Amino acid sequence: MASTLTSSPASVRRPAGPPAPRPRRVRPSVLSTAVLLVGAAYCLLPVVWVLTASSKSAAELFTTFTFAPSTHLWENVQDLSAYRGGLYWRWMLNTALYAGVGALLSTVVSAMAGYGLAKFSFTGKKLIFNVILAGVLVPGVILAIPQYLLLAEVGLTNTYWSVLLPSIISPYGIYLARIYAASSVPDDIVEAARTDGAREWRIFTGISVPMMVPGLVTVFLFQFVGIWNNYMLPFIMLGDDKLFPITVGLSGLLNQGASQPAMYTSVITGALLSIIPLAALFLTLQRYWQVDLAAGAVKA
Repeated sequence: MASTLTSSPASVRRPAGPPAPRPRRVRPSVLSTAVLLVGAAYCLLPVVWVLTASSKSAAELFTTFTFAPSTHLWENVQDLSAYRGGLYWRWMLNTALYAGVGALLSTVVSAMAGYGLAKFSFTGKKLIFNVILAGVLVPGVILAIPQYLLLAEVGLTNTYWSVLLPSIISPYGIYLARIYAASSVPDDIVEAARTDGAREWRIFTGISVPMMVPGLVTVFLFQFVGIWNNYMLPFIMLGDDKLFPITVGLSGLLNQGASQPAMYTSVITGALLSIIPLAALFLTLQRYWQVDLAAGAVKA
């Protein structure tokens, strides 16, 4: 009786193949690193200068080394706060109002317009989107004078509305919202919600907006920074210095520095304080971008 010999899988020798290639270490490019360092220095050196210059007295500002710090920062803050009964902080509140409310309203309008352009089909859709793209290319300075003439006709110049109303519509924000809505909100989910009987407003607010949050945060941040740093529009619209934002107010203080050199330290200190809210806002909102990047990595 013949016996059948079976060999275990462990005893079977597989032909030895070439060893698996080891992952290669990517060496950083010296040229790329140098370009990044130059770019970082270009962006950070003005901030370092403002920080060091705001710590100097009026006598030290033009007599000491540029990047040598001093110990008069708190005194400069007190002098700035005492200027005309704390007018600087009124400018800060005005700027927060213009930037916060304007950016929020602009984000809402951009979200609705971008979602409509991305998820609905209607006559003239392509033409409207092309007009919005053309609006992205038009500098805001060109529109400042026509906006002033229009608002002057209805008596809204030299009011808060004269700065808020032109900030609500942002062609670039609508463009970003349209692109993000098209890529982040799947058509299948929208169609499934419609099949279940959900109304369009419910689909937009309950399903689409949560998916668009990272993109809308980007729109809000761009608008906030743009309005915060805007100079030409409030300079044309406003005549009462109690309505000024920081940009226009500090520009007036800078002009006074020609006859009162001590005002230069107040201007520099005010510029330093105006950076703090922007930095805090960026650090607060960047977690939405990190969440979006992590979700994209999981999907990939």
